[in-house]
Amino acid sequence: MNKILTWEVLKREVDRLRGEGKKIAFTNGCFDILHVGHVRYLREARRTGDCLVLALNSDASVRAIKGEKRPLVPEGERAEVVAALDCVDYVTFFAETTPLRLIEFLRPDVLAKGADWPEEAVVGRDAVLSWGGRVVLCPLIEGVSTTNIVARVLQVYGSGAKIETPA
Repeated sequence: MNKILTWEVLKREVDRLRGEGKKIAFTNGCFDILHVGHVRYLREARRTGDCLVLALNSDASVRAIKGEKRPLVPEGERAEVVAALDCVDYVTFFAETTPLRLIEFLRPDVLAKGADWPEEAVVGRDAVLSWGGRVVLCPLIEGVSTTNIVARVLQVYGSGAKIETPA
């Protein structure tokens, strides 16, 4: 089954599942260099509903938020990696800097974000609450981030060091 869907196909699937009484959970992010923090966060987000939709920032969206050097991994590869996780049911892309338009389009029952966000600042919060949904803040692993991984790689290998590969 292809988990990476367009908005229109995903909307039909979400509506079908909702018609079966399923609760739709939604989360979003860049997920550039997938790490244990991402995996644990996504597992927790999945526990908040019967189905987890992951909205992935497009490459242009990531650049607008994090700068020209990001993402390190192109959107198609990031989507394939997160779609391979059992806890992620569907993946779609959004090109804006926030997923608000997509949230309003899909109308999820649960909006899950990392606990590094105060609930009042979660994009889509007011919309989800307006139709009777809820916002859940998932715990994070302190110190685990793509930024910290990049910093560690640079510390260990240096910016110009040649990385040794096994023969």
